[in-house]
Amino acid sequence: MIPQPRHKDKRRRGVILTPQGFQKLQTAKSQAELKENCGNRYTLEDMSDRTGLAVNTLMKVYDHEAAVDKKTLKSCFSAFYLTLEPTDYLCVYPQIEKVEVSENTQLEKDIELELPGGQVPLDSPFYVERPPIESECYKTILQPGALIRLQAPRGTGKTSLMTRILHKATKQGYRTVSLSFQLADTEIFQDLEQFLRWFCANVSLGLQLPNQLADYWDECFGSIVSCKMYFEQYLLASIAQPLVLGLDDIDRLCSYPDLASDFFGLLRTWHEEAKNREIWRKLRLVVVDPTEIYISLSANKSPFNVGLPIELPPFTSEQVQDLARRHGLDWSDEEAQQLTDFVGGSPYLVRVGLYHIGRGDVNLQQVWQTSSTTGGIYSNHLQRQLCNLQQQPSLAAAFGEVVRSKAPVELDLVEGFKLQSMELVHLVGDRATVSCQLYAQYFRDRGAWS
Repeated sequence: MIPQPRHKDKRRRGVILTPQGFQKLQTAKSQAELKENCGNRYTLEDMSDRTGLAVNTLMKVYDHEAAVDKKTLKSCFSAFYLTLEPTDYLCVYPQIEKVEVSENTQLEKDIELELPGGQVPLDSPFYVERPPIESECYKTILQPGALIRLQAPRGTGKTSLMTRILHKATKQGYRTVSLSFQLADTEIFQDLEQFLRWFCANVSLGLQLPNQLADYWDECFGSIVSCKMYFEQYLLASIAQPLVLGLDDIDRLCSYPDLASDFFGLLRTWHEEAKNREIWRKLRLVVVDPTEIYISLSANKSPFNVGLPIELPPFTSEQVQDLARRHGLDWSDEEAQQLTDFVGGSPYLVRVGLYHIGRGDVNLQQVWQTSSTTGGIYSNHLQRQLCNLQQQPSLAAAFGEVVRSKAPVELDLVEGFKLQSMELVHLVGDRATVSCQLYAQYFRDRGAWS
């Protein structure tokens, strides 16, 4: 059943601390640290215990740019024996008492829906946090020599999270560079030296530093040592602040195993250097990969068995219900669970569904009734998945076996990882099942596709 048209109360988080309120809270916190904590600063965990608020929420409060609700600020103030006054906070979004939801669930103009696809903008109200992942990443990136590995299938929010990690680092005064390997021409990957020069030049560009490759590249040492010298003696030496380097779509290197092995080994070396040398403590890495790295890497040369591993899980039905509210939909637990089950909690597929339902293009029942048709809301995405499979016959055959089977299917390791990166299967060990009802329904209806 779709929600019936009605007026509903809609509370939107919309206050931040004013400079006066922030200073007031900081002063009270400092006094409490002197009197009650022997002058030692309270950690975020201490603050969480004291206020009863989550660490991630506290980070928003002290960021004093991310909006929270007034009750949150009251909890922070009362924890230090303060009363929240009107001059202590600023309304970012007006509180809307009534929102009209019409018969086809189209919304009034106060809610502007976003067409899903690619990175979720930093200021988007449709980004869904998955505690404690964000707060753990934000704390880790402040550690010298940090390495964070974001691993999950495509469409699960890795790039959006990486962007938020880099944004948080920027607010700490760090320098940040985001680099996607999708930007590299294919011929760049044919030669290690050419690739490493491309890599160094792009980081220089991101830091707005002149390209000085000619001064630091020495053929006597080879490209790997030259790349290390370029970072150590030029890039890191030229900046006073830590550098957070975000590397996206790193799996593209896996099609070039020798190059990938050398480059990944270089990243591991840099991470290990931070344990011994001050200059390398300035470098922090965020590596984004849509699946397991399936090339052979020596254990002591791989960057994928060190640092902080982050696996982004699918959305829960509670998160789907929360996101539905942000789209102006007053869904029951059952409705949220139905969409969650149908798309396997895929963040991208959930957002596509809610976008079209919020616009009034379809209702929830029509989503699963029409999804296998050419006019369904997922048709373009499904056709792309089908096309990708048809270009890789062995992968298509493996997936066809999974689709047709009622039990988990044992797959070749590489094929399993590739299908998982496409979000088509769910892996437990080497055994695969179709990741969601949508894919099972669509591909079973196309029995001859494999």
